[in-house]
Amino acid sequence: MTQQYELLTALSTTPIKMWTKGVPVEGEAKQQLLKTASMPFIFKHLAVMPDVHLGKGSTIGSVIPTRGAIIPAAVGVDIGCGMIAVRTSLTASDLPDNLAGLRSAIEQAVPHGRTVGRAQRDKGAWSHTPQDVDAHWAHLAPRFKKLTDKYPQLQKTNNHQHLGTLGTGNHFIEVCLDEQQRVWVMLHSGSRGVGNAIGSLFIALAQKDMQRHISNLPDRDLAYFEEGSKHFNDYMEAVSWAQDYAHHNREVMMNRVLAALSKIITKPFATQQEAVNCHHNYVQKETHFGESVLVTRKGAVSAQKGQMGIIPGSMGAKSFIVRGLGNEESFCSCSHGAGRTMSRSAAKKRFTVDDQIRATAHVECRKDSDVIDEIPMAYKDIDAVMAAQSSLVEIVHTLRQVVCVKG
Repeated sequence: MTQQYELLTALSTTPIKMWTKGVPVEGEAKQQLLKTASMPFIFKHLAVMPDVHLGKGSTIGSVIPTRGAIIPAAVGVDIGCGMIAVRTSLTASDLPDNLAGLRSAIEQAVPHGRTVGRAQRDKGAWSHTPQDVDAHWAHLAPRFKKLTDKYPQLQKTNNHQHLGTLGTGNHFIEVCLDEQQRVWVMLHSGSRGVGNAIGSLFIALAQKDMQRHISNLPDRDLAYFEEGSKHFNDYMEAVSWAQDYAHHNREVMMNRVLAALSKIITKPFATQQEAVNCHHNYVQKETHFGESVLVTRKGAVSAQKGQMGIIPGSMGAKSFIVRGLGNEESFCSCSHGAGRTMSRSAAKKRFTVDDQIRATAHVECRKDSDVIDEIPMAYKDIDAVMAAQSSLVEIVHTLRQVVCVKG
């Protein structure tokens, strides 16, 4: 079998294995990967996914295995960000001809976006949390109290009131059709304001702890905690809680979206057990090459043999439900999406609302200047991305969006 990855190496770095054949990789992303690979506690090699692009601290689309240390900025601030998808028993013919009402019902069921300015209520948070949100918060509250007893500054964050809310940026809720015209609901979000606060706090603590040595690092955002230190243990507890929060957040939203769907479509429907709820910004202990290591996936999904996952395309492009092939060389991982080819600001300068309207002609969604940064042309070709990782996952379902709600 021919080698499925490309190798990037330099003096004093661990090898970097890149599943990027046929996919463009920016020079700055390669330089950032080399900086991460130079850290002394990287285990074996870095694994790089085909959606790779420049990120804060470490490259998005990378799998960073470590022994004896953790880099908080590699996990990032959208801790536990990920996807959930559910297949319904509905088909395309069950959907209304005009999908605007369905989009509106979803938008009313789930707070999304953000109101800038302190004088007004944030539309992206609950003013009064509903009972279903409170029930999920009850599972999270005891561990959150332990966390805030140690770090009181985390109390005044958007925690309870952000549970079951979407957020902004590339977070979305979609109604999709698969190759058999079956209706799926899929959404993308993470640990919201509280996860951001946890990530930011521990990135700052790592930089403070390393103050005397930070000038020796290739990038200050590669500041790390050594295993066994107080902040290492506290961070692992906090990040585990934020990942659980993100999981609950997606569950609450999915239940609310399915309820909204049942109000618009009166025909009773079932949801299948193919539901997938997976992180793509997270860290956890795993065994690879016979050793227990910490695996940080920054914009990557676990793809253990037989494990189901979700790889979304951009707004207006297709998405994929996949099954992992358990490729050990990639630390059993795959890409988390298409990956950006340009920054948000570059996309806004380059494209117009008319471009956005044309690119999303087949989707019921927002088509205004505030979402131009999410235009499909700002992302890599999802077909090329999937071809580059054919040794990591197999495609089970191909989905196309018909409704998309953006924050």
